[in-house]
Amino acid sequence: MLLLTLVATMSAAWAADEGNHSPSTSVPMLSLTLRGALTAAADNNPDVLLYKERVQEAKGQVQTQLGAMLPNLSADVRQSRRTQFLGTIGLSPVRTDPFSIFDARVSATQNLFSLSLIQRWRASRESLHVTEQESEAKKLDTMATVALAYMEGLKAMATIKAHESNQQIMQELLETVRQRQRGGLATGLEIARLEAQLAAERQQNSSARYELDHAKLSLINLLALPANSVVALTDEWPSTVPEVPLSQQAIEDALGQRPEVGAQYTRVRASELTYAAMTGERVPSLVAQGDYGLVGNRWNNTLDTYSMALILQIPIFDGAQREGRIAQARSQWQQEALRMKSVLNHVTMEVQDALASLTAAKEQVGIAQAGLQMATKELDLARERYVVITSASHFELTNGLSAVARARENLVNAIFQLNAARINLARSTGSLMSLN
Repeated sequence: MLLLTLVATMSAAWAADEGNHSPSTSVPMLSLTLRGALTAAADNNPDVLLYKERVQEAKGQVQTQLGAMLPNLSADVRQSRRTQFLGTIGLSPVRTDPFSIFDARVSATQNLFSLSLIQRWRASRESLHVTEQESEAKKLDTMATVALAYMEGLKAMATIKAHESNQQIMQELLETVRQRQRGGLATGLEIARLEAQLAAERQQNSSARYELDHAKLSLINLLALPANSVVALTDEWPSTVPEVPLSQQAIEDALGQRPEVGAQYTRVRASELTYAAMTGERVPSLVAQGDYGLVGNRWNNTLDTYSMALILQIPIFDGAQREGRIAQARSQWQQEALRMKSVLNHVTMEVQDALASLTAAKEQVGIAQAGLQMATKELDLARERYVVITSASHFELTNGLSAVARARENLVNAIFQLNAARINLARSTGSLMSLN
């Protein structure tokens, strides 16, 4: 079982390095586990943080729609000096002498009933839920990408160990062949063949080291770590073969847990409420308005005045704009309902594909393990014959070496496919947070 904790105590050292960077500054080492990488991805990845900001934006939209149904209060204080035109007497225009007006007033407006505003507010709340579920889906996608990158790193580490083991065996056999050559029982051709195989192993080992560096760089990028970070993958490669869950149960779990499914259900509901808000514009609305203030020549020479109104707004005809908005909202509602079917089919396909991949990987691991045992036995017998029997063929030895190298590579690939299938199944069923 994987150890799922993150040792990340070097943040202060990173900050100091960024402020005082010099060639002699030591680069901090970060010991990274799978669970730690998943946690860091959820907390630091820029794409995940972007979706969290979208949630805050959606909350602001909900507040805006709610505010449209709450009282609207405003105050105004004005001191002005003006003249007025009185008309024309004879051929001369006449105006008043300048005079002052002071006006201080508080105004209030309250929507007492508006079906459209109510439905818009409800639709904004459903849109908020959609954004939250999209944010969760993005987080899980990022975590799955991080988990696969971590497994790529473990695969590269296992490949390096396999090539190092192959090189060790080849070095031992090369020494044996050289001893036989000194005794006149081996030729330079046999040594050349082994040295060629050894050179190929070294080249593949170099490629595997690059793959490890590439996986670490991918993790540094996904986790938004400092660019000069040195990462060490500390988890062991899990090679246990898990039980493959039943297809129907896995599909039911996915449909109940995947945030994409919940988000699409909510989109359908939000579209339905938006459609109801559009049709609600046909319904009369009731608005209360009022103001109270002081009016006079100066602030200390005023009388209080007020006005109150109850307004019934009845929509009659707006050039068919309202009907166009209703038709648009109805179509958007139907589109989301059709997308719901597509999402359900896509999730079901992903689960079935992940189950098939896990089943195949489980079988491949068993075959690869058996193949490595047989290849190791073949090599042991070839080495024994080559050492004991003076006329034994050198081809048996080189064939045994090639068989062991292929078997080790096959086992590494099979175990990687097994763990990748486990990650894909956990993501497809919505259970990535419980991955161990």
